[in-house]
Amino acid sequence: MPNLCAFPNARGRVKKFLIAGLGNTGTAYENTRHNVGFEVVDALARESGSKWCSARWAGRTTVSRSGTKLVLIKPTTYMNQSGKAVCYWLEKEGVSIENLLVITDDIHLAFGTFRLRGKGSDGGHNGLKSVADHLQTTEYPRFRFGVGRDFLPGQQVDYVLGKWTPEERGGLVERLPLATALVASFARAGLSHTMREFNGR
Repeated sequence: MPNLCAFPNARGRVKKFLIAGLGNTGTAYENTRHNVGFEVVDALARESGSKWCSARWAGRTTVSRSGTKLVLIKPTTYMNQSGKAVCYWLEKEGVSIENLLVITDDIHLAFGTFRLRGKGSDGGHNGLKSVADHLQTTEYPRFRFGVGRDFLPGQQVDYVLGKWTPEERGGLVERLPLATALVASFARAGLSHTMREFNGR
């Protein structure tokens, strides 16, 4: 089945990217491990002084730097339906799928560890599964931010929906500048270079 959501970039000197930070909307989910994707795009917006606005199925803002335009979104569809917002904005903005970057948490990585890939399985992550279902492909770039797995069997949901500990919060604040640098490198230098530069850091 063809990919319905991959559209070529409009011609011109400015290259456009869609950066989708995944999470759950609402105050009950603020400061939780599952929302680390929101944290990264929030940090990108803060660095450029960009303001969020409410749009269809997402909070949206833009960042322009070095000949690129980053369209940042935080889906408001909740994690399990993230693909609905990602697919809509990929089409709406006319962004090609290779210029999509989905940012999410990963319990299989140690806290603060980065893993960037151009394709792969969802690894049991419902947000990535939803994105793949809506895009009809698993071949799209994703940036996994490790949140660790300090939980007992059967406690995964409580863990990812739980609040950061004070120590984790401090570590997250330290890691966010490097996370935003990864996103900037992805847009500027491409996937392969950025993987070599940032994976495992």
